[in-house]
Amino acid sequence: MSAEIKIRAQLQGDIALVRILMQHPMESGQARDETGKMIPAHFIQHFTVQLNGQRLVDGQLNTSIATNPLFTFKTRNLKAGDRLAVRWTDNMGKERRDEIDVS
Repeated sequence: MSAEIKIRAQLQGDIALVRILMQHPMESGQARDETGKMIPAHFIQHFTVQLNGQRLVDGQLNTSIATNPLFTFKTRNLKAGDRLAVRWTDNMGKERRDEIDVS
C-alpha cells in the first residue's frame, strides 16, 4: 500500500487548522468478503504528528475507526516555512511517513 498521507495546514492568524487524511483500509477483522471468508484485521495502530521535529500529537487507533481516517485539530504558533510530518504504523508492521512545508 503506497497511498500518501494528505496533510493540510490553514493559517488563521495565530491559530492554524490542520487536516490529516491517512489513506488506509482500516479493516476490523469482523467483515466478510463476497465469498463469505473473513477479511483479516488491518488497521493503523499508532500515529504521530511532528512540528519541526518535535512531537505535537501522539495517537493510538483501533478497529472501530472508519476507512481512510481524517483528523482535524487546531494548534497555535504554526507559521509559514514550518515542517509538519505525519507517520503511522499498522498492525501488520507497515509504516508510512509524509511531510509538508507550511505555506
